[in-house]
Amino acid sequence: MPHILKTLWIIVGGIAALATLPGSIELLMLSLAAILPGRKQRSPAISAQWRVAVVIPAHNEETSIAACINSLQSADKADMLVDICVIADNCNDSTAEIAASAGAKVLERTSETERGKGYALNYAFTTLAADTYDCYLVVDADTEVAENFITAAAGKMRSGSAAVQVRYLVSNLEESVRTRLMGLALRAFNVVRPLGRSHLGLSAGILGNGFGLSAKTLTTVPYLASSVVEDLEYHLSLVRSGRRVDFVNETTVYGEMPVRGKGVKTQRSRWEGGRLRMLVDKSPGLAAKVLSGEVKMLEPLLELLLLPLAFHVALLAVALSAPQQIVRGIAAAGFGIVLLHLSAAILVGGGTWRDAATLLAAPFYILWKLMMIPALLKNARTDNDWVRTSRNAEITSREQPAGDIVDKG
Repeated sequence: MPHILKTLWIIVGGIAALATLPGSIELLMLSLAAILPGRKQRSPAISAQWRVAVVIPAHNEETSIAACINSLQSADKADMLVDICVIADNCNDSTAEIAASAGAKVLERTSETERGKGYALNYAFTTLAADTYDCYLVVDADTEVAENFITAAAGKMRSGSAAVQVRYLVSNLEESVRTRLMGLALRAFNVVRPLGRSHLGLSAGILGNGFGLSAKTLTTVPYLASSVVEDLEYHLSLVRSGRRVDFVNETTVYGEMPVRGKGVKTQRSRWEGGRLRMLVDKSPGLAAKVLSGEVKMLEPLLELLLLPLAFHVALLAVALSAPQQIVRGIAAAGFGIVLLHLSAAILVGGGTWRDAATLLAAPFYILWKLMMIPALLKNARTDNDWVRTSRNAEITSREQPAGDIVDKG
């Protein structure tokens, strides 16, 4: 029996080490590239007039939509002609009315079968095409934007970019230890990795919030992505078409992360289950393209093979406990790369010493993530329905008696 257990231990440790190798290569490559200075880019001639539609996909967002619109209205627009357009998708609340009162153009869409952000965006882009906008910016309904968001992001496309992605960070960073850990994770995922790709001359990726597409790009590559990670799905279509997303590091959108209630579990399991579904569906085809000589698909393949960081670290821990020295060496190197990646997130992502201190709680965060595996696998099913994440304001209003003031301290 001890011999059988040791053999099983060797096999499991080896599999864990092999599973982490593509992700470790991806993290090392992008972390080093993000830290090193990028290449200077020439500024092409700017066209005389530029029409921008800022599209906000919204499903029952009456608690946050007005603040999002106000944030965009306060942003600098320079000489651009900017319209704020809310796509009220399958709403049964006051989202459309509040958005119109706040000064946005409102499109309403209802469908019992085609539900989700991808369908809403495709409807908006198709409908707004008649108004001959030059480009479209997309922000989520719970978002606040930096003052230079429109001028920086739309300005990049005005200068010739086919698509752009800006920094996407956490707005409620101080709510809890979990949101601070998520804030560090987002700096790694939404700053270090796209910045590293940008410095390497690769497509930065689309992060779902704070991205932009030129009208010409949408004409050539329609937004037909409909999975729960439609941003990742559409980005693969862009790369296959030979286009790249440019990273705009000088501006930011800030999104709210759920801090309690079902929304915390729903959001994470939906994102990560959707990515797992994409890994299963898309990685064999990407691998075949790489083997056939399409080198441009190598980095998107490595990105798919990189598991969420908590699961990546958990596999490294399994490999580190294995009896084989080479497996332990791979795991130790992997842990070093993760530390480099998180250090880069603090360095180039605008973090502080408090983010480093928050890492002390990381083991508990990883354990929480491991407990979510059943929900993650459910969200990886092809027939799984899209479920909206509850906003913090909604949870607070349900928990507090009328007239009570919420103490965030």
